[in-house]
Amino acid sequence: MRAYGYLWVSDRPVIPLKVASGKPSPEALAQLDRHWRPRYLMLAPHRLGFFLAMVLLVASGAWWALVQVSRISDGALSMHFGLSPSLLHAAVMVFGFIPLFFSGFLFTAGPKWLGVEPWGTHALRPALVLQAAGWLVWLAGGHIDSVLALLGGCVAWVGLAWMASLFWRLVLCSQAPDQIHARAIGLAMGVGVLSLLGMCLSLVWGAQDIARVFVLTALWGFVLVVYATVAHRMIPFFTSSAMPFIKVWRPFWLLWLMLGAAVFEAAAVWVEYDGPLRGPVAPVWMLVRGVLEIGVGAVLLWLAGVWGLVQSLKNRLLAMLHIGFFWLGLSFVLAGVSQFLALFFESPHMGLGALHALTMGCLGSLMLAMVTRVSCGHSGRALVADRIAWSLFWVLQVATVLRIAAAFPTGQEQWLLVTASLLWAGCMAVWGVRLGAWYGRLRADGRPG
Repeated sequence: MRAYGYLWVSDRPVIPLKVASGKPSPEALAQLDRHWRPRYLMLAPHRLGFFLAMVLLVASGAWWALVQVSRISDGALSMHFGLSPSLLHAAVMVFGFIPLFFSGFLFTAGPKWLGVEPWGTHALRPALVLQAAGWLVWLAGGHIDSVLALLGGCVAWVGLAWMASLFWRLVLCSQAPDQIHARAIGLAMGVGVLSLLGMCLSLVWGAQDIARVFVLTALWGFVLVVYATVAHRMIPFFTSSAMPFIKVWRPFWLLWLMLGAAVFEAAAVWVEYDGPLRGPVAPVWMLVRGVLEIGVGAVLLWLAGVWGLVQSLKNRLLAMLHIGFFWLGLSFVLAGVSQFLALFFESPHMGLGALHALTMGCLGSLMLAMVTRVSCGHSGRALVADRIAWSLFWVLQVATVLRIAAAFPTGQEQWLLVTASLLWAGCMAVWGVRLGAWYGRLRADGRPG
């Protein structure tokens, strides 16, 4: 049921949606159905994609916090695992809710970029539901039986491949002169599909170590590429829209730098898949990798300033985007420093800290900022980060710092992990429940979508 042209109350259009001014009349808004209804999830692609992503985000966050608590419970909370909990966690964090969030954005903004007719929500529903259901089965199977977990992964792979094919059909139908961003995202989705297939095949052969390599490949070659491409296109646009005195500046060499860095890191995962390199080549590799990562990180930190990090602090929603991007540069710097610490001091501890600066700090912050912005705009609300969204954002920052600190051997690592996981789970639960309540309701301004 679409709400185009009329205000839907219960199952019948009862009043014209617009008056002569082009805005909903007060009478229409007064009769707006305020109830949460599952059918309203089908009114726009972002509603269904974001809602399913929130379900998976909240479930996976609560599950991982429970895993961390069980580790300090001295046997009071015993959990059986059919697969490595680290692999279960990594896979659902990379392949789970993030592609579902991608779907809500790409099938809303993507057709506008490409100048093509968008897919209806019904066309997207099978691909999205398969992914959400598959990853819930993956988590359950991780405790029940590895075969069940593998089945869930395979179901999710079908959904992801389906989603990628739908996006590529939009790209191939487009006559738009500028398709660089869309095609980069399409290639990244292909990497994601192949990586998830590789993970599933690795589990068929019982090679969990190789499965983890495929997950990390997807993190760099799929998730980060999509994030970097969207950031290159949208952050300068959002900034100039909110602050006209800042010009849109996004030369393509910056995009190639970010994509090249992501490809390098994906390749490095395979170079070191069996652990750190050994022999005379190891110091050379660590030195080169460290220099490149610090160099890329320095450029990205400089770019964060050029794009208006300091100026954005006056606008909370914009500041969330810029701080999230700042974490990207910082994660590369930390990764480079970790190479030098391992090379000169034989201290390999910062690697996981740098990884979580990327995943929680950059990807998590940008996810919270971008999804909040899209959800506000498409629910008829003001494009602002209110007190709740702003507070949740800073809870996430604290959780990220604690998780980075847990990478160092202080004797308090497990307690830091527990605290960070509980903060993440609580933050995402509040955020997920709040925005999930929006997706099943009609727009506050009475308009369609």
